[in-house]
Amino acid sequence: MLAEARGPDPLGSAAPWKPPTAGKDIKGQQGGMHQRRASSQRSCFLGVEMKPELVWEDWDLQRELTKTLVLKNIHSKLQKLHVRPPASKFFTTLVPQMIVLSPGTSFSMPVTFRPLQRCEYEDSIEFQSKDGSFQVSLRAIVPCHALEVPDSVLLPLCAVQHCSQTTFLLRNVSKLQTCFQWECSAPFQLSPEQGVLKPGQECHITVVFRPQEALVHQQQAYCRFGEEEDKVQSCCTVLLQGLAKYPCLQLRNPGTKDEKEQHGPALHFGSVAVGQSLQKHFDIFNPSPVTASFSLSLLSSGVHLLGSEFSCNVTRGEVAAGGSLRATVSYTPAVVDTVSVEYLALKCRGALSETLLKLTGNGVGPKVLLSSSVVDFGCVEEGGAVVQTVELVNSSPVVAVYQWDLDCSGHSVFSIQPASGAVGPHSHTTLKAIYRPTQPIAHHRRVACLILHRDPVFLELIGTCHSGLRQPAVLKPEHLVLYKLNWYRRQDPPDPLSPIQQDHHAHLDQQGMLCPLEEQSHQNPDSAGAVSRTPMEEYYQSCLGCMDPLSSSSLWTSHVSVVPSELLFNHKMSSSLSTSSQSVAITNHTRGKLSLVWTAAQDSPFSVCPSSCDLAPLKSTSFRVTYDPKQLNTLHAAQLECFAYYKDNHHIQDRLLCPPWCVTVRVIGHSFQPGKEHFIPCCSLKPPRVVFPALSVLSYRTALLQNCGDLPLTFCLDHSSNPALAESVSVVPSCGLIQSGNHQILTLRTIPTEDSPKQGFSVHLQLNAAKHTTELTVVSVVEKLCVSLEGDGSLYFHPTAVGSRTQRSHHIRNLSRLPLRFQWDIPEPDQELISVEPDAGELHPNESSVQIWSFSPLAEETYTLKPTLTFWPIQTPGCNKSQLTLEVVGVGSKGFIEADKAVLDVGDVLVGSNRSIEVPLVNNSPCPVSFCLSVQQILLDEESLHNPETVPSALQLDCESGTIASQSTMLLRSTVRPRRRAEYLWTISYQTLNASGFVSSPPQAVCEVRAKGVFPTLQVIDVCGRGSVGKLSKVHLWKLLSLDSLNEHLLSNPSPAELIYKTPTRHSLHSCPSIFTKAMLDFNFSAAPLNSDPSAFVLMFHNPGSIPVDWAFLFPEDQQIELEYWAETGVFSSTELCQMKVQDNHLFSISPRSGSLLPGQQRAVHFSYSHEFAGTDRFPVVFKLSYGREILLHFQGVTVERDTSYLHFSSRRHVFTAVAIGDCSPPRQVYELHNGGAVPVHYEVDSAALSKLQFDNFNHPVLCCLNPAGEVLPGKTAMLEWIFSPLEAKMYHMEIPIHIQDGDSTLVSFEGCGFNSPALGSKSPFNHSHTKAPEGCVQRRPFPGQAVFLSEDSVSLGDIPVGSRSSRILFLTNVSHTETVHYTWDRHNNEQVVQIHPERGRLCPGESTMCVLSFTSTDYPTCYQLDVICQVIKEAALAQYNDALKRWEEEKERQKEEFTITDKNLTESPRLLIEKELEAAPVRKGPPLRKYKTLPPICASGSCETVGAVCTKLTRAERRAQRERAKVWRCPEPPQPALLHLGVTAHSHGLLEYFTHFPDQFNKHYRCLQSVKPEQPEPPSSSSSLSAGLPSLTHGPERDITMHILTSLLRGILDDPAFTQSVITSASRPVTYQLRDTSPSHSSSFPSSLPPPPRCPTSPQPAPQPQALLSGTMAGQRKQHSSVDSEGTAGCSGNRPHTEHTLLTERVPADMCEDVLLNTLQNLMMEAVRGELLLTAYPRTVILPPVSTRTRRTPGVMAGEERDNLKNRKEPAGT
Repeated sequence: MLAEARGPDPLGSAAPWKPPTAGKDIKGQQGGMHQRRASSQRSCFLGVEMKPELVWEDWDLQRELTKTLVLKNIHSKLQKLHVRPPASKFFTTLVPQMIVLSPGTSFSMPVTFRPLQRCEYEDSIEFQSKDGSFQVSLRAIVPCHALEVPDSVLLPLCAVQHCSQTTFLLRNVSKLQTCFQWECSAPFQLSPEQGVLKPGQECHITVVFRPQEALVHQQQAYCRFGEEEDKVQSCCTVLLQGLAKYPCLQLRNPGTKDEKEQHGPALHFGSVAVGQSLQKHFDIFNPSPVTASFSLSLLSSGVHLLGSEFSCNVTRGEVAAGGSLRATVSYTPAVVDTVSVEYLALKCRGALSETLLKLTGNGVGPKVLLSSSVVDFGCVEEGGAVVQTVELVNSSPVVAVYQWDLDCSGHSVFSIQPASGAVGPHSHTTLKAIYRPTQPIAHHRRVACLILHRDPVFLELIGTCHSGLRQPAVLKPEHLVLYKLNWYRRQDPPDPLSPIQQDHHAHLDQQGMLCPLEEQSHQNPDSAGAVSRTPMEEYYQSCLGCMDPLSSSSLWTSHVSVVPSELLFNHKMSSSLSTSSQSVAITNHTRGKLSLVWTAAQDSPFSVCPSSCDLAPLKSTSFRVTYDPKQLNTLHAAQLECFAYYKDNHHIQDRLLCPPWCVTVRVIGHSFQPGKEHFIPCCSLKPPRVVFPALSVLSYRTALLQNCGDLPLTFCLDHSSNPALAESVSVVPSCGLIQSGNHQILTLRTIPTEDSPKQGFSVHLQLNAAKHTTELTVVSVVEKLCVSLEGDGSLYFHPTAVGSRTQRSHHIRNLSRLPLRFQWDIPEPDQELISVEPDAGELHPNESSVQIWSFSPLAEETYTLKPTLTFWPIQTPGCNKSQLTLEVVGVGSKGFIEADKAVLDVGDVLVGSNRSIEVPLVNNSPCPVSFCLSVQQILLDEESLHNPETVPSALQLDCESGTIASQSTMLLRSTVRPRRRAEYLWTISYQTLNASGFVSSPPQAVCEVRAKGVFPTLQVIDVCGRGSVGKLSKVHLWKLLSLDSLNEHLLSNPSPAELIYKTPTRHSLHSCPSIFTKAMLDFNFSAAPLNSDPSAFVLMFHNPGSIPVDWAFLFPEDQQIELEYWAETGVFSSTELCQMKVQDNHLFSISPRSGSLLPGQQRAVHFSYSHEFAGTDRFPVVFKLSYGREILLHFQGVTVERDTSYLHFSSRRHVFTAVAIGDCSPPRQVYELHNGGAVPVHYEVDSAALSKLQFDNFNHPVLCCLNPAGEVLPGKTAMLEWIFSPLEAKMYHMEIPIHIQDGDSTLVSFEGCGFNSPALGSKSPFNHSHTKAPEGCVQRRPFPGQAVFLSEDSVSLGDIPVGSRSSRILFLTNVSHTETVHYTWDRHNNEQVVQIHPERGRLCPGESTMCVLSFTSTDYPTCYQLDVICQVIKEAALAQYNDALKRWEEEKERQKEEFTITDKNLTESPRLLIEKELEAAPVRKGPPLRKYKTLPPICASGSCETVGAVCTKLTRAERRAQRERAKVWRCPEPPQPALLHLGVTAHSHGLLEYFTHFPDQFNKHYRCLQSVKPEQPEPPSSSSSLSAGLPSLTHGPERDITMHILTSLLRGILDDPAFTQSVITSASRPVTYQLRDTSPSHSSSFPSSLPPPPRCPTSPQPAPQPQALLSGTMAGQRKQHSSVDSEGTAGCSGNRPHTEHTLLTERVPADMCEDVLLNTLQNLMMEAVRGELLLTAYPRTVILPPVSTRTRRTPGVMAGEERDNLKNRKEPAGT
């Protein structure tokens, strides 16, 4: 697009320049740059090469600018050009008027431009030559601002709240510096928004699209440009287009297959070892067509004080349309046996929803077991050593870090190697346990094996040392078992502090001193506060003993305790080696005397003094521990052990050997001199932060202190930083030494409190007894349990139907750090209304649970219920319970279902097929409705042949139960499968369901569904004959083809056998296929001479049903399976040979053979039979409707030799119209005889059979033939006239032979029924007339090739009286758009009774004309069955014929006047003119005979040649005949007209008979004045005819004049208001004139040539005259209808009314009045056909005729007359 800004308009100049357009967008024109390129190009016009235009761009005023136009002749001939100079004065050139250019030469023409104003100029120079002219444009351009921008810019597809961008080019195409500024609003943004472009400069404009809604965005961006000083700037626009879509992201977990069962996507990590990491992946998929950006973040919970254990490597990014991005989540658990739950939120900008990914993982620790819990070393000599092995088994997938709480450096008699280490997952390690006793006593020690992140395991070590002097009892493992059993049996715990019970328990003390207190409490369920000791508690008890701060509250009491349990030697008093000692006290808590023995280690800096002693019961003693290092600057540590055993243990040796007890003291020290720098420690503490459960219970945690350096490391708990630390957190061991590369497992114990800092406090460990410390953060705070309920503690149910159930989901979330167990408590009265599932469960920290609540109202009311949620920590079942109340609100209401339509009409459905329908079910109630449906089926249009309950329903519901939400619609999909042809009615009912799924209401009807099972149907509605049968009437054709029976079969139901093959199928191996139908019909193609035109029929098939129909005519070859040549037998029967002859020679043909008709559609099908072989041909054809009827049609055609007499009978059975017995004038009836041969046929009815029939019926002529003999011309039809007069009320069967001269006789069976004369007023039997027209009487569609068609093909007048005249209106329409036609009505056989006006005429293309048919019945009752033919000839063919005939006649006249001089050298001879081709003798009219003629070939192919052309080589005689025919000029034959058949049927009755049976119809018929006699020879003496001398105005110019005069008079009278008023007033006056009664009669007799009709046998007296004939206008009608012919009923009545001459003259005006009214009605009908009649139009105003000279009136006189008329009208109203 190019936008320009023009300069100012010139003033006062008349130069023919183009006016400038300032500030207007110019699209499609050349820009400045393009103009310069175009001007530099050269073009060629008429062989002259030059520039198409000269452009002046840079010019100034008051200067002359000259440019040169060069013309070059590139043609090969001389060019002379006449030059027309420019018309304006601004462009001038000095050139001659003519320029001569030789080939290849050039001519330069200077053009000077002289401007006067600053504006644009345009002109041209014109060059003319003899070949044409051309112009060269001259233009002067004023520089202006112009920018080139695109018309529209399409932005890339973008997501909502995202952005996309593109660029377009902004170019300055002017020679001026142009400033621009963009104006655009959201969601588009242009950059840069403003700028300056130099001439020819380009700039890229960036368009950014930021949509906020998913819409199609279109916006105009305005660019204003020009100079900065311009006040009015130019403007151009760019259409910005962008499409925004909502983004959508989905999470896909490759490892999860059953996501549908979960409440959203989840990623399960399973069990992961503490301290280790596990990674899993998930995909972020973008199914939307736009790129989407997202962010991934963990849902903030505040639960994890250690930080989140989950991490994701992707926090934000973009996913392209249809792409995916893989993200990795790592799970690193920190606490053993805890389930971690986190939620990863996927947020996408612009998306409609947010997706949560649930992350779950379980942190597991090691599971370690010992292969044996007891290691028995047996008896060992003093100074010896025994080694045993034990296996440490790790059955978990986690590495187990262990450490034995045992000094293996020689300070204990027991040692285990290795003392610390790690056991791999699912593996074990073998440990060596060594026993080196130093004293001859029994040793027993329960050693703890510390496991990181797990409770310790204990190993029992026992052994006995013997010496030469002392050999104590050997301690065995069974002693330990008996010792523990004694604990369990002890009921009362010993009380070492109660001296009152010493005597009472003296005996029990010997037992009770062995029994631990906790086991007694464990065995005594009645003991208050009895608890079991955990491994951690036992470990702490063994380490701390009485120094345990929790020991005072504990029920555990040791037998022997030591205080303190740890000694620190951290200070040296001098630089010399000196010893330091501290004391420890051991207390005996038993009532026995104990012996104490310390284990001494060699070369140990630590020593105990004394090393052994005895300790009285309940006493304590002190020992001195001395630290004496042997070298300086060294770290030392040891665990000193002391064994205590009963002094009198040998007294109970036989009963129970009590194992000794062992107490230990942990000591550390260093020998660094003051000022000497200690070892720099290198260690790690994992984890650096220890979090205890937020519960006020005793809890334990472990930590690992690893020595990562090369030097030993000592640690000591520093209590100086926090004095209260010792009371809240205890660390075991609190001091110790770690060798290089080893580790120490620290155990922490505390009871969290509420006042503890939430962020925790630090525990300091002093390293190497120096200023080096390491910190361990401990969090031990008690938190209240916190659970959040969705919806702020409220849950609302939408209205629910009474008795049904509604479910809603509700979320609860654990916001505390403790795993919880919850339980819903619903009050008992409310349990019938609401329920929840699950009602109990566990919630891990930060975990959400989905609860499904159900509401089942019992009444129509509003319920407010308050269930309670109780929850407590899992660690303390039954304690610390908390409660929350949820408010549940629900409404009970009544629900119902309606249908969108009460009655759903599916229409017609093909039987055996199925149709899917949708029934809209509407729930207008406020609550959802659960329902079940039932269907009841009723067959409306057939009798109940089967039990309705056993007949399966033809309506199948896809869903028989369901739930419809409130105020919504559900489409109930159903399938209709009708199984029979019937009209179905289904009633769909519903019943509501309760919460249990059972029916809770009676059935209620929802809607009715109607459908009709139908079969495909066809119907023949019209037939047309062509060729040899073109002259046959439609009634005759209808009978020939049995179309009534065919239609009856087509409209009936098919049998099951016909549906074996529902579509046309090749199913037979024989040439005569099997027939599956019983419906068989004869298709008679009539008869015609040999080699005549084919007998062709055109049937108009109509689909009257509502479903498409596929039809096919199947020849035998269409049903036969094609076999290989070797499989054919080659043996054929005579029937097969006949069929093969017909099939191979195409004697019968159908076009088209198959097709499809939509409902209401019509199709013409052509049937043809070729008369090529003499004889009768029969051919079976199956007419198959797909999924419908199958009818076998027997095609039959007769070909007659040309010398053979042949009458073709359409049927050898004829049924007469029923006649009443005693009828004095039985009707005349006809029977048709058609001559199908080429010669006239003489026939004669056998009179002997008629005479015998009369003799058998009491000499009564039951059947009388009026023309028993006659001749039928070739191709014509003769009418045999019969009078059937029954004698009895029965069915007569009469077989009458008809003899044919030189032919065979045919026996025709006539049937007639006689019935009793009905009583007056009863139903007339004459309604069942056999003369009725065929079904298709109105032609709705022309046949192919038919140019003119009738509005009606058949006119049925019904029952009429004799001598009456009836009229019908027909219309002839020319349906051709190009052809003009001429029509002529042929009435040569029906002139007496049928008249058609006009008889001939001309129809232009598309024109219609009205024809009036007048039917006048004869004076004798007759059954009329007439065929009136309309011949139609195209005007073009007629003109061609006339032209050819004229030329032929001119040639004939020329030959008459000229003579020929014979000359042998003449090469041309005059052509022989023949007026008409001479017909051969009747004996032979076929092709020329040859001596030999072969039979036609029999072949299976359908491309066989026609018979008669089998000899491809012509004989000499044939070639001679061809040459002779070429010399003959025959007279042109007129074109064959197209024939239209109009069938006219009527049944006339005698007057008395008609009045008797049709009294209400008698006055509706008009009787003509002249009688119409039957076409029979009559003697001259007949007196039944009217006088020929009467004047008649029926025809001639006199009648037309009278009719027009009367028409004008009647129109004027009817328009006169005074006459109208007089007619109204005279209606009530009495009749002042009455016609006189005349009753003359005469008697007539039959003519001599006809037998008289039978007399009335029952009534010899004259019939009485009806009384109604004597009054009023009926008497006049009786007089005009009173003439009866001589063949009438004269034999039965002697007195008949007679018409007088004067009466005829009086009634003549009535005939003309009828013509006037008839003419008026015909004009109205013609206007209606042409579309000119508008019944809703306003009435036309009557224009008065001009005033004649005889009645000239002035305006004043006319006004006075109008006033008088108004006064006269008002006066009667007032009176």
